[in-house]
Amino acid sequence: MNKEKPRIGAGAERKTNDRRSLAMFIASMLIFGTIGIFRRSIPLPSAFLAFFRGISGGLFLLLFSRLRRRGASRRIPRRELLLLAVTGAMIGFNWMLLFEAYNHTSVAVATLCYYMQPTIVILLSPAVFRERLTGRKLACALISIVGMVLVSGALGSGGAPNRDLPGILMGLGAAALYAAVVIMNKKIREADASRRTMMQLLSAGAVMVPYLLLTGGFSGIAFTTSSLLLLLVVGILHTGVAYALYFGSMEGLAVQSIAVLSYIDPVSALLFSAIWLKEPLSLTDLIGACLIIGAALISETERGSRRLLPRKKRR
Repeated sequence: MNKEKPRIGAGAERKTNDRRSLAMFIASMLIFGTIGIFRRSIPLPSAFLAFFRGISGGLFLLLFSRLRRRGASRRIPRRELLLLAVTGAMIGFNWMLLFEAYNHTSVAVATLCYYMQPTIVILLSPAVFRERLTGRKLACALISIVGMVLVSGALGSGGAPNRDLPGILMGLGAAALYAAVVIMNKKIREADASRRTMMQLLSAGAVMVPYLLLTGGFSGIAFTTSSLLLLLVVGILHTGVAYALYFGSMEGLAVQSIAVLSYIDPVSALLFSAIWLKEPLSLTDLIGACLIIGAALISETERGSRRLLPRKKRR
């Protein structure tokens, strides 16, 4: 989750998929897909979980980058440092909302709400990026919204009951925050994706400290051996290791493959929640899931294929 897709540069269209990179990328997606299950088993406040995930994941990536450093990093301008801090703070609250959504509705429904993020970006792109909203993009957005209506149970035909409404709203709130992060990341050009993510993770953890102090979130926290172990798994495996695998696989994968394989994350989350948490999707939910994930996938692959097309020479 909260994975920054790589920018397509010169030579990206000539990339081919090697097995090692493919295995690393799929492994990262499967790890991301299990985070909802682990969160259900950790009896700690969502804000504290977001704090620990950001700090531990960021420190892991910092150590990892130090061990494999190949040259001097480009200096990041102050304006972009401020943007990194702001987007990192938004990621922290995005995690907090998503973790709370897991507590108030099923992992499957929370995940599908979260994957409304591409639709939000599409609808905002004409105002934010001055991009033309094509018929295909608009169709994808409308299909995704229909899917969300089915999953939410708003039609009263087998979807999520009204008691799940808080979880649905929190999941959509997390999606809106992540959409804002994606939009703001377009303005950050001097930091590579790995260093940007490391700084944003540390900012995400840091912003939770004053929030926890103001809300009393640090008081009454009691650790058991199992909860501490699971907390370390979420912080190190689901954040540090997963992001290291994710960024480590980029050089050996074609951009189009990355766009398609990214949806292993939500699909595996649905399957894992059905297997381990016994949260099977109803037929209505399943149709809604196919509409949301399918629309997002079509939108991503269209955007990637257009960028890979050579520009026409001006006459």
